[in-house]
Amino acid sequence: MQGSSRAAAAGSREAFTGALAATADRSRLAEELFAVVGALDGNATLRRALADPSREGADKAALAEKLFAGKVSAETLVVLKGVVGQRWSTERDLSDTLESYGVETIIASAETADRADQVEDELFHFERIVAANEQLRGALGDQTVAAERRATLVTSLLEGKAADETLALARQAVVAPRGRRFDRTVAGFLETASARREQQTATVISAVPLTDDDRARLAAGLSSIYGGKVHLNTVVDPRVLGGVKVEIGDEVIDGTIMRKLDAARRAMGA
Repeated sequence: MQGSSRAAAAGSREAFTGALAATADRSRLAEELFAVVGALDGNATLRRALADPSREGADKAALAEKLFAGKVSAETLVVLKGVVGQRWSTERDLSDTLESYGVETIIASAETADRADQVEDELFHFERIVAANEQLRGALGDQTVAAERRATLVTSLLEGKAADETLALARQAVVAPRGRRFDRTVAGFLETASARREQQTATVISAVPLTDDDRARLAAGLSSIYGGKVHLNTVVDPRVLGGVKVEIGDEVIDGTIMRKLDAARRAMGA
């Protein structure tokens, strides 16, 4: 986002946090926010009208109320008016912000149930499963197949095996990719979750599964280095030949045997 859109996102946040606290049905709030995003993505005239930086914010908020009042809950309308009342650099920034608030609403629901870590882990690992299976990746990404059929496939894979919030986010990523690949959509959702929870996320690749103690020690060590909470997404890859490889932000900490062997080979060839 450019500077004006960052300011707009900050300006709309109060409306979102107030609506999130007020609603008794966060699932409905998330669904309606996603539906509004779909309406904006599908109607260029509407999107331009609500994002037009030359119009007063109050006028755009009044237009949003005229168009959506009675069709969405009062809380969703509060969020929508708070978002469109700001000045955005691009139309996409407006709809992206609404989408991120939908994702945050689902994560907030998981936090209330004390399973936000579980949801992040499940969503990350489901994306890895999809990435590793060409047939599944093709089926979920095929835009010529009706969205509901793709959503049904996700439900058949996750229902009863993952948290409700994981299923909701995975279905949304498949139903409304908004021009992105599935992996990029999920990555964006996970970034939104990390930002909400004020934490960094590290991808840890190891030859064998980490024990709970291993995870706790590694998370504590990374927290001491980078400051704040660090959530671990773990990947098992026998090719690393022992040790662990950690990717956090733009940094890579490679303590695998393979890395050491590669370094030795380079040294011998020098």
